[in-house]
Amino acid sequence: MKSLTLACALVLATALPLEAHHGWGSYDAATPVTVEGEVLTSKYENPHVTLTVKGADKVWTVTLAPTSRMENRGALKDMVAVGQKVTAYGYPSRVEKDEMRAERITTGGKTIEMR
Repeated sequence: MKSLTLACALVLATALPLEAHHGWGSYDAATPVTVEGEVLTSKYENPHVTLTVKGADKVWTVTLAPTSRMENRGALKDMVAVGQKVTAYGYPSRVEKDEMRAERITTGGKTIEMR
């Protein structure tokens, strides 16, 4: 009985992070969007860097790459800090309202590919 309880606990523990991390299939690659504006909030942490950007029509949540990829490509924390102007090109979420996955961003005159 202890083995069954332990096995169930392990399955649940490994499944929770998967549910919290949405798959890229939940984004609509057929209708790309470009969001340009000021960064209102910035979370430079894993699993992905996340910004809120005040676009022309609304505030968008912009999901970027993991911190290691951002750093490897020269997109440092201060480049996507609050107050910076960014342009993000990517795909809107089919699940979360006003959220997008960025394929690339431009900030400080530098364009960074997220993939």
